[in-house]
Amino acid sequence: MKLSAIASILECKVNFKDININGMNALKDAKADEVSFVANSKYVKDIQTTKAGAVIVPDSLVEYVPEACIALVVENSYWSMAILSKYFAPPVEDEKLLDALIGDGSKISSKAEIAKGAKIGNNCTILAHVYVGCEAVVGDNTIIYPNVTVYRDCHIGSDCIIHSNTAIGADGFGFATNAQGEHKKIYQNGNVIIEDDVEIGSNVSVDRAVFGSTLIKKGVRIDNLVQIGHNCEIGEYSVFVAQSGSAGSTKLGRNVVVGGQSAFAGHLEIAPFSTFAARSGITKNITKSGLTFSGFPLMEHKLWLKLQVKIARLLK
Repeated sequence: MKLSAIASILECKVNFKDININGMNALKDAKADEVSFVANSKYVKDIQTTKAGAVIVPDSLVEYVPEACIALVVENSYWSMAILSKYFAPPVEDEKLLDALIGDGSKISSKAEIAKGAKIGNNCTILAHVYVGCEAVVGDNTIIYPNVTVYRDCHIGSDCIIHSNTAIGADGFGFATNAQGEHKKIYQNGNVIIEDDVEIGSNVSVDRAVFGSTLIKKGVRIDNLVQIGHNCEIGEYSVFVAQSGSAGSTKLGRNVVVGGQSAFAGHLEIAPFSTFAARSGITKNITKSGLTFSGFPLMEHKLWLKLQVKIARLLK
């Protein structure tokens, strides 16, 4: 799109030399042909160093926009970003793409559907009622059980197993809200990348990113009924037990173990080799590796055990 067209959609009054915009991205990752946004003053440093061609910004933060970047000044930048995201959303299916490529030795059920532009590696097994979306990629030796849905643009590595009824790449739970309490969908224009040797149980949801990728790294094990939010990063060989989950943009280091019904708030960073007992509620960053935690509010497991003993004594 032309930047002038974007300005018109967002009802911005600006004077600038018109440029072509080919996508949207986060401040840190945006390029000169992309538009980004900022809605919070805590991202001032990212504004000042962004390489974006244009930034959607409230009037209170416009002074931090670099000279080389065009400021699109709006009243509610998060709402405006949501409006614009629709214009850069790819089509759900694209008939203009070439037929799917199927690798040697792969067995695809006649009841499965592989969309145009998809690529299936060698020696894969794709069972009945699986849907693999356009331009999705599945590596070698991967097994996908019935009723799994792999949305467009998502990548699944080699030697993976994905069990029934799991959804890879559904939209993350993202929307903007205005002063009247109305909600505007933020189109999730990123994807999901699952690296090699990952096993995912049944009825799991791994949401696609707003921009960039939701990342499940090598060797991860995910049990049934787990939710991974948009833009999360799950470190190598981490384990999620049933009914646990993470809100968006949280990053786990390698070998993190998450007990059943535990949950992470969004935008956290979790140190490697952390362990969380069942029903842990994690709302703050974990910076020290190798510790075990329990409860909500979260505390170290040894302290939690002592607390339970004291509570039990009070009840006698």
